[in-house]
Amino acid sequence: MKRPLPTRYLTPVDLADLVGVPLETVYQWRRKRTGPRGFRVGRHLRYDPEDVRAWVECLMEGADT
Repeated sequence: MKRPLPTRYLTPVDLADLVGVPLETVYQWRRKRTGPRGFRVGRHLRYDPEDVRAWVECLMEGADT
């Protein structure tokens, strides 16, 4: 059973908890531009849950090879 994504924008902590990685990994993804697309609201970094879903699906498609 899939866990539903939140309907609000995600913080870096939310994203780390959601995918089960350390917070620093989320920041490394951002620096390397390998993670989901994020955006700033003032000083605050946020992620759209649908962008996170699309990113995970892309990773899963690549794992089938």
